[in-house]
Amino acid sequence: MTVRALPGRNLARRAAPRLRHVSSLVRVTVGSGTEALFSYAKLQLAEVQLDTFGHRVDGTEDVLAGYRLEWIDAADERVAHLSGHDRYPMLRRTDDPNDRVFGRVLHLTPEEIDAADEYEVSLYRRASVLLASGIRAWVYVAA
Repeated sequence: MTVRALPGRNLARRAAPRLRHVSSLVRVTVGSGTEALFSYAKLQLAEVQLDTFGHRVDGTEDVLAGYRLEWIDAADERVAHLSGHDRYPMLRRTDDPNDRVFGRVLHLTPEEIDAADEYEVSLYRRASVLLASGIRAWVYVAA
């Protein structure tokens, strides 16, 4: 697994207006030109993957320590209308190793990462995290 800078690429601008912040301008690669994305919610679902990526994405189970999953109400009607939901799962960093979120690591191409950015609403930003397995992955956290 390597982490390298993105030369001349501004992910925050490219995915605007839906993705407002990217915590760092690094690409998390795990080999074969793919990037790791830790999904703790709907991106694990086959129908969401088909709609977002055009195919199913295999993944492996993993854990994110130091975060907790909360449910928040959508404050923006437009966001609720786009997703069809009025409550959203949201990761909050606690730095408490006893707090853990279970999910799956999806291995995506850079283009699929861009599609995931478009899928996620403005309530989230993409951040780089270290998972229990030792994999460095992207994850969507509270903006």
